Amino acid sequence: MSEQLENQMLPCPVTSTEQIPLTNETTPVVATPLTTPTIKVPVVLAEPTLQIVVESDITLNPAATEIKRVKKNVFLNQVKLVPVRFARIGNTDFFRVTRAKLFVAGHIRKNIEYASSACNGALRDRIADVAFSGFTELIFPQTPGGTTPILGISEFAEANFLNEATQMDARLDKAFFQNLVKYNEQPFGELVAANFFELDFSPIITSPEGTFSTLREKIVLDLTVKVLQVQQVRLGTGSSVITPVLTGLTPPVSPIINPPINPTTDPC
Repeated sequence: MSEQLENQMLPCPVTSTEQIPLTNETTPVVATPLTTPTIKVPVVLAEPTLQIVVESDITLNPAATEIKRVKKNVFLNQVKLVPVRFARIGNTDFFRVTRAKLFVAGHIRKNIEYASSACNGALRDRIADVAFSGFTELIFPQTPGGTTPILGISEFAEANFLNEATQMDARLDKAFFQNLVKYNEQPFGELVAANFFELDFSPIITSPEGTFSTLREKIVLDLTVKVLQVQQVRLGTGSSVITPVLTGLTPPVSPIINPPINPTTDPC
């Protein structure tokens, strides 16, 4: 019997392999001279903190006598930027967005732990999703000299012809078309932080040993998101965002300023 107990208390054998030391040497690198490299990277356009206020009633089954803990997380379904104001970039068909609406939607996932009225009962768990949605206005650039969203405008042109036989009517069976399509990088969002301020209570006041089946929640959420767009950036002293020049049939031109009138040569 004692031998059996001794055998049961012995540790289980584990197979192991001794590792062989490897040499470690620094790999030499050669730098390629490049004075002003151009890279394509996500550029931060804005990092606003949005205040979201929601109220909800959550049903508890079985009924609760005491709320123990509430754990919260945020899940975003969309962060969409809709431009509404523009400024032309130089003599191109590309525009900087100077004002836009930012649409945000998602939900707060709440994990509620509470005690029921059962004596020595296990803690109950209730998971609820509280949806929210809204929008805010963004002005670009957010800081002087900062980045802005960049959009290229597509172009459509059409040319029609006379009837060469009569020179009196249009040829409806003949036309020339030109399309210049610019494919833009879509601005997108990232979740940065969520700060919750929450008040939970039963709509009906209960006694210390009483139960309640409805939990009313008033939540103030400070939600910080990051709005980005992939852009081409030229590095170096005075780094700048660059855009291509794509000429169509009707490229934008600078407005012509009328020359001053010379009273000695121009008629009144």
